[in-house]
Amino acid sequence: MKNEMNQAELLARVNTSHQGGGSERVRAISARIVGDLFKAIDDLDIQPDEFWAGVDWISRLGASGQAGLITAGLGFDRLLDIRQDEADERAGLAKGTPRAIEGPLYVAGAPSFKGEVVLDEGADLKGDVFVMEGQVLDTHGKPVPHALVDVWHANDHGRYSHFDPAQPAYNLRRRIETDAQGRYRFRSCLPPGYAIPPNSPTSELFTALGRHGNRPAHVHFLVAAPGLRALTTQVNISGDPFIHDDFAFATRDDLIVEVQKGVSPAGYESLGLTQPFGLVRFNFTLQPARDEDESAPKSRMARALG
Repeated sequence: MKNEMNQAELLARVNTSHQGGGSERVRAISARIVGDLFKAIDDLDIQPDEFWAGVDWISRLGASGQAGLITAGLGFDRLLDIRQDEADERAGLAKGTPRAIEGPLYVAGAPSFKGEVVLDEGADLKGDVFVMEGQVLDTHGKPVPHALVDVWHANDHGRYSHFDPAQPAYNLRRRIETDAQGRYRFRSCLPPGYAIPPNSPTSELFTALGRHGNRPAHVHFLVAAPGLRALTTQVNISGDPFIHDDFAFATRDDLIVEVQKGVSPAGYESLGLTQPFGLVRFNFTLQPARDEDESAPKSRMARALG
């Protein structure tokens, strides 16, 4: 076998060299990605210094734990959701609440409560107090009792507990078990929008691309119940300046919520409210699950890794 090769011969050897075994699926994906990168290097005349600077950036990105920001900011997370939406439509599945990107900041095991919870208890926040309430329904409009509504959002500095050492464990993270009528509600402070971390591998890329790294105000959810497809989604707060220019492309039209202001605290005393507050009403509709795994309340990464 000769060891002097042109580009095509090198690529062929890279993509066919194996000792047996392994995964045909992985080989097929690797061959496509490596082939596309070979072509990009050749077509764009990528120089060695540019290539190795990119390798250094990838190394620093991995060490920073920000890979999930890059996948969202380059549209991959939304692309996967679009493909799932299209697959549901082709299969004739009944539509539920739109899915939205999970992001890299979900943490399992938040404290669990029945019916309602004060999400911001013990949190030193400056945002306006609001309540979000509604029902979990199936695609026939029937309430889903004892569904799990896992909710999390950033503090008023745009940071999330577990990833921010200044916050206590599970700050602004709770799980709510719906009541017999599928109802849930929680109190918190309206989170602001936020930007990607400055002076980071993520900000370096977006500066080079000439793009901003801002996200509109939003609240994340993972909603699940036996026999129904677990839903990962988020709602965006109407009026945010970046609601139609989210760097993560996560805004969905049916997930933009309005805050009704100046609502009387009567009937909400159990949430510790004594003054008028903002109210958001929103129902989650879950699709039927095709198998048990689809109904498991797992993060997307946990589902992928089993």
